[in-house]
Amino acid sequence: MDIVLFVFIILFASILQTSTGFGFSIMATPFLLLLFNPIEAIRINLILSIVISLAMIRAVHRDIDHNLLKRFSLGSIAGLPIGILVLLFIDMDSLKIGIGLLVLSLTFMLVIRLRITRTAKRDITAGGMSGALTSSIGMPGPPLLLYLSGTDTDKAKLRSTTLAFYLLIYSISLAVQIATVGTTTETWILSLYGLPLVFAGLWAGQKLYHIINQQQFRFVTYIILVFTGLYLLFGNI
Repeated sequence: MDIVLFVFIILFASILQTSTGFGFSIMATPFLLLLFNPIEAIRINLILSIVISLAMIRAVHRDIDHNLLKRFSLGSIAGLPIGILVLLFIDMDSLKIGIGLLVLSLTFMLVIRLRITRTAKRDITAGGMSGALTSSIGMPGPPLLLYLSGTDTDKAKLRSTTLAFYLLIYSISLAVQIATVGTTTETWILSLYGLPLVFAGLWAGQKLYHIINQQQFRFVTYIILVFTGLYLLFGNI
């Protein structure tokens, strides 16, 4: 049963990540935590997310908003150490509940068509929040998804820019984890088992990406955010 669940988690999350630019860590991490210890689950997520980003970056690099990517990256530099401090000094369950409430509240604002005007400072802030969530709970996606959806960013630009950003932030996070916590052979073996599923998801997700329009794309992002918020909230109450 665990094997079937592992296959479903990795395959579905890969399809979602490839078709929307979001979703792998948001969908995979909560369910991987049901199968593995937290460090192992987050490490598998990091490794496979890097593989997805590397596999896709060449195909989507023309759509990257380089100025936005630079601002996200700049913000993440400040956000990563903040997330580590939060992880050290704040109870993890309380942190997840707070983030769940925030995600659900902001998603409601997006559903009622609240719009955000993009500025350089807000770009950097979104990157900082994403960096903090990466180093604290391994989920960089929600802040970027909320921000870019609220600014009506084109789906091609959204997907490509976030993929490039994830490649950077996941690589840094993985390197820091290995340097400070170490690694295990089992983690790499499990990640290796996940590779065929990731590549199958890449193929299916790419097909889906060309089928869904901007309105459907926005609907999928709302579903992802609601699921994430509910999981973080009720999974810890």
